[in-house]
This record gives sequence, C-alpha cells and structure tokens, in this order.
Amino acid sequence: MALPPEKASELKQIIRQQLTRMDVHGRIREVLAETIREELAPEHQQLSAEDLMKALRRRGIIDDVMKELKFVTDMNDREMTSTPKPSTHFVNRQPPVLQKSDGSKMVDATTMLSICDPVHMVLIKTDTFGETTLVASYFLEWRSILGAENRVTNVAVELLGVGTESKVSVGVLNIKLEMYPQLNKTLSQEIVNTQLALERQKTAEKERLFLVYAKQWWREYLQIRPSHNTRLVKIFAQDENGINRPVCSYIRPLRAGRLLDTPRQAARFVNVLGYERAPVIGGGGGKQEQWCTLLAFLCRNKGDCEDHANLLCSLLLGYGLEAFVCVGTKAKGVPHTWVMTCGTDGTITFWESLTGHRYIHNPINPDDPPLVEQPKPMYPYRTVGCVFNHQKFLGNCQPSDAVEVCVFDLHDESKWKPMSGEAIKSVCSPGATTSLPPFPPLCASTIDAAVISNEIELQLRILVSEHRKDLGLTTVWDDQLSYLLSPALAAYELERTTSISAGNEEFQDAIRRAVPDGHTFKGFPIHFVYRNARRAFSTCLRSPFCEEIICCRGDQVRLAVRVRVFTYPESACAVWIMFACKYRSVL
Repeated sequence: MALPPEKASELKQIIRQQLTRMDVHGRIREVLAETIREELAPEHQQLSAEDLMKALRRRGIIDDVMKELKFVTDMNDREMTSTPKPSTHFVNRQPPVLQKSDGSKMVDATTMLSICDPVHMVLIKTDTFGETTLVASYFLEWRSILGAENRVTNVAVELLGVGTESKVSVGVLNIKLEMYPQLNKTLSQEIVNTQLALERQKTAEKERLFLVYAKQWWREYLQIRPSHNTRLVKIFAQDENGINRPVCSYIRPLRAGRLLDTPRQAARFVNVLGYERAPVIGGGGGKQEQWCTLLAFLCRNKGDCEDHANLLCSLLLGYGLEAFVCVGTKAKGVPHTWVMTCGTDGTITFWESLTGHRYIHNPINPDDPPLVEQPKPMYPYRTVGCVFNHQKFLGNCQPSDAVEVCVFDLHDESKWKPMSGEAIKSVCSPGATTSLPPFPPLCASTIDAAVISNEIELQLRILVSEHRKDLGLTTVWDDQLSYLLSPALAAYELERTTSISAGNEEFQDAIRRAVPDGHTFKGFPIHFVYRNARRAFSTCLRSPFCEEIICCRGDQVRLAVRVRVFTYPESACAVWIMFACKYRSVL
C-alpha cells in the first residue's frame, strides 16, 4: 500500500532526522574504512554493497537504527527495560505518549461557546511600602469574540469597588479581545447572545431553587430546637463584589503541584499569608462580611480568617484528606472560622489557619461522674454552628454547640443535619454556571531568599547603628556571631512547619564556644510575614527584651543580627530575625 505524498515526505524527514541524530553516516564511514583496511584482500580494489551491508549488520548498526525507528521491537528488551512511569500512575498503565500537534487546530466555535467559565480579573494597588489593596474584581464574559466579524472585538467594562464600595465605580477598562489561532468559522452574534441569555436564565432558576431549598432546610433546622436561631449557621456569604454565594462554592480541592510537599507545609503557607479584616465604615464594633474569591485573596496576599480557612481546606482536600471549614466562635464570642479534618480512625483534628497550629479534639462527656477526669481542650474555639466543604453542608443540632462537648460524627443525623448533596452540586459543582470559575494554580515564588535576607539584614544594621548613635552609644558588629545565629532561625521555621524541634544542641554548643568566659550572651528571635525592615525594627523596639539587646551598654559589647527569609508559593514568605549581643560581665 503506497503512502500519500505528504505522509511519505514526513516519514523521510523523520528517518533523516533519526540518522543524523545517531550519526549513522559517520559510523558507516568508519566501518567502510575498517573493512577496506582489514577484511579485504589486497588484490580487491572495490567494495560491493553486499559486503558493506554484511559489515554493518555484523556490527549491529542496522538493528540499532531499526529499533530507534520503532520498526523492530525486542520483547526481551521490553521486559528488561520498561518505560519509566511517574509514581502517581498505576503500575500496569503505560504513560501516554505526547505527540506534537498542529497549532492551527483547535476546537470549533460551537464547543467554545459551551465553555461558561469567565475570565477573572483582579486589580491590586501596591504602595511604596509594599502594602497591597484590593481595588476591583471583575468576571469578564469573553465569548463575544466568537461572534465578532473581524475576529476582533473591543469591550469597555466598568470596574466597581469591593466590599462596602461595591457599588462605586473605580474606572473603565478598555479591553481588546482577539482569538489565536483564528477560528475557521465564526458564529452569528444572535447565536452567542441566545446562548448567554439561556445560561443566565438557567443560572437564575438554579439559584432560585437552591434558595427555596435553603429556606426550607433552615425552617426544619429551627423546628428541632428554637435556640438554633442563635447559632452561627452560615449558608450564604458575600464575596468581594457583594454577591451572595453558597459557602460551599468557596471550596474546591486544590493541588499545589510540587510547590508544597505536605499538608503541614500547606498549613504553614496559609499561615504566612497576611491577616487583615475587611474595613468597616462607621462605629458599632460590627464585622464587615467579605469572603474573597481565591484569586483575589492570593493576589493581595492577605485576607480575613474565612479566606485563610477556605484556602487551607481546599489544599487539604487536594491532599486527599476529609476536610471541612468550621464556622463558630472563639473567646468572648468573636465569630471565627477554622478547618477540621476527620481521620479514618475517627480522629478529629482542628487546624488554625491563621497560626498553623493543630489540635486534637477529644470531646468531654457531660454525663460522666464528676470524679472522671475529662480532657482539657487546648484549642481556642468555643462554639461551632456548622461545617462545610465543596460537597457537604451540615448544621450542628446537638443540645449544646460548645466545641468541647460536640461529637463530630458527621454521619449521625441526630447530631448534624445535612443539606442535600444534589442541591449543593446544582450550584457549586465545577462547570456549573452558578459556581465560581476554576481555582487558579499556585505560582512559584519569585523572591530570591538569599538576596532579600541580605538586604533586610543590612538595613537593620543601619537602623540599629543610627538608633544607638542617637543614644550616644557606639556599635561594633560581630560577623561570626551573626553567622552562628542561622541554625537557630532554620530550626524555628522547621518547628513551625513540622512541629519538630531539631538542631538546638548544636546551636547552643556553638554559642558557648563563641562567647568567652566572663561574658554574657543574649538573643531575641522574632517572626514576621512582611519584608519591610523599618516596620520590623519598630515592632522589635516595642519588646523590652529586644530593646535591652539593641541598647546594650557595658564592656566589650558586640552586637549581631541575622535575617533568614523562607519563601513559599505566591511570593509569600516567613521572615525570621534574631538580634543578639555579648558583653563582658562587670560585677
């Protein structure tokens, strides 16, 4: 069977590239020279093609070429050297072979019209000190390009503020949309508009039905016990644009790729993201509600406790854990959210997303006799009203909502009233027109930890020297002592991430050797999640222990400072600073 001309030329090109890569021509020349020199009798002046093929076959060159071209398969070789597989694949599954595709080929316009995910744009303002402010968040409907006659369209969108300013215009953004590669066939604008109108109608109907169901569920929940009306059962929450969304839509399993290796490292990453409550206009001490979408939260690198809990829950779900966001209160009745994981053995673990701390929950049995020793809770949580993730929502219907006596058997409907999974799926499942767009993947840090550490350390040295100069004190830095502080800072970060303390013995031994007899050593470590040296220095001076070191007076005073920056995804970082001094003790 003859090949089509284009396939024949493609095959010739592949063979030519393979021969060039294997340097077959050079090897043939070597065989030819060797055969003429050694194997032919002196009276033979010419080398036949048959003699050359025999020599090439005897040296295995022809077999090597055929195997590389996949024309010959050696079963023994396949058994001995199987194709390596990534560890995440099943052992008996061959990984897919990636093939180069034609860049000009893409799905047709009709298929693209069915993709309902908008383009999420977030506008961030960054001041000279590196502080970020969320200005606007906008979901762009991009499918108008599918009906553009010239395959180019210009859109002017009005950006509105966030939170309490969600109805205030912050500006107009002119956007030019162009499809690459260009579509072979465009749709009529009428078809595009009809599709968008049908989706809006479908979305409105789904939201209406879910609202009707949620009201019915709430009525049933209140009929169980009238006091349930005071519990924090959060079914809807407003995003940064003031739109009410089911809380389950803020959660979705999120995989961190190779940027975060363990759930505890993920908890540390969420912990180093800044904490900032939504601003409140006016008095009264109330709390402004604003649950940010994940992209808005990551872009400004700070948010409220709900934002941290939603991100941590999504990451833990990505690691295969059964994770839920808990809505309740902590000390003094302050509303709070945290994360809970349910182990296969029934172990309940609380994760505080703002600190990275973990707590094992052992409920107190109020029916036990007074002499029975009860576990003492170490966590700061007081009450819990509901728990939820991307698939489930459960209201706490136990007699008491106090966390210390709650039993987190979520399958027991006498203790936890569940919402319909189908109802949640109708408005929160991926791809649903009512849900938020897919979560963006985490981005690797762009911070050079060594460079930033050196810059902050140099700035702190200047600030300390100026501060001591104002006090009439001279400053002498001990570079060796500063270097010896590094292991302690690394150990502090390791302990925050893994809850394991290591390396303290070596650090203490090195300090003992560096401090002569008759001298005193003092050290003060402190942790920040920002990289502003002047702001960090001002905070350190508010500590009497650190102020005592920086303003140390005495004989043979030597100062030291060490900065260590640990980077995490999304350019988040943990900054550890240690100030130290040694001086001669004078009685």
